[in-house]
Amino acid sequence: MTYLIIGASFAALNASRTLLKEDRDAKITVLSEERTEPYYRPLISYLEMGRTTEEKMRMTFPSSVTVKTGVKALSINLEEKTVEADDGVSYPYDKLLVTTGSVPFVPPMKGVESVKHRYSFMTLEDARALGKALSKRKNVLIMGAGLIGMKCAEGIRDRVKSVTVVDLAPRILPAVLEESTSKYLQKYLEEGGMSFHLGVTAEEFFPDHVVLTDKTEIPFDILVLAVGVRPSVSLVKDAGGAVGRGITVNAKSETSLPDVYAAGDCTECYDALSDSTHPIAIVPNAAEQAETAAVNMAGGNREYQRAIAMNATGFFGLHMITCGVYRGNLTDLSDDKGLRKFYTEGDELIGFILTGEHIDRAGIYTSLIRDRVPLSSLDGKIFTEPGLMAFPKEERARIQKEVQ
Repeated sequence: MTYLIIGASFAALNASRTLLKEDRDAKITVLSEERTEPYYRPLISYLEMGRTTEEKMRMTFPSSVTVKTGVKALSINLEEKTVEADDGVSYPYDKLLVTTGSVPFVPPMKGVESVKHRYSFMTLEDARALGKALSKRKNVLIMGAGLIGMKCAEGIRDRVKSVTVVDLAPRILPAVLEESTSKYLQKYLEEGGMSFHLGVTAEEFFPDHVVLTDKTEIPFDILVLAVGVRPSVSLVKDAGGAVGRGITVNAKSETSLPDVYAAGDCTECYDALSDSTHPIAIVPNAAEQAETAAVNMAGGNREYQRAIAMNATGFFGLHMITCGVYRGNLTDLSDDKGLRKFYTEGDELIGFILTGEHIDRAGIYTSLIRDRVPLSSLDGKIFTEPGLMAFPKEERARIQKEVQ
């Protein structure tokens, strides 16, 4: 069978490997709009820090998979079962998988075109361009205190004179952290030399400074626009496929278009914890969706219905893992080793925030949330002394496999 994958993402890699296991005769072609060889995108901040290299970032597809870089998919021809690309080729498929990820979203900002040294921070080419502009004499302004903006700030902080972050939201990482944890992290970063202006945005840009809506003027040499991202949905949408905040897929990773699947950051899926459908742009979700799609593309029958919001990240040595939602009853066991917050509702754990030395048991807590394990069935010390012996015997083997 002939398989076509759009986007050389981690989801594409996982799908390719699974397709080759499920279909020995699989013919797989991957089209990537980026001109660079496939790479692990989350590592670009570590590249700026000098903690990795482009060689180590490289994503290696199986040798039997044809990967074409610098080729943009333009449209899907559902009748002919082809994808038209900007290299003039019509690529045929029996099954098509869309893994186009997200694209930067920058709202109109007065005067931003006057800034010569302005950059994004989404791709390896973005990181290369920004890296060439950095020096110890440069003041950097980052618009956006979400994950992309904050990882950029971490990546470049030691290579420049100063880093200032501006965001319209009243706190940093508003989509990831609740208020008190956000303030905790902000204080930690300020102690490391960063500056923040929150609850404001740019009123007008000038070539070397910005005037904020509170009339504060901030001089800068380099501007990084990391205001936000949106799922890349146009390929499916233009073909008549259903989209919401992302490409709409069912539990089998099928879109509303025949023989067209989607996985990863370009999609939206059902989150049972928040009882809502929205993009869950994290690697574990992309991996699960992609594997599910591949099995079904090859004629199998698999569903993925355990999507939950979670993030594992770190800033200047402070490691942090968050999962689920922050509502219900809070059990705060934070100490001088880091944060340890647990949110419960009824007899279930529905969210947690762990930092520092407390992150080593995050896998156990994630399993509790994902599998909706009743807390009353566990040892009462599950939050203070987590371990597999706290679980019923029949649960231990399965959880051990999940957290490894």
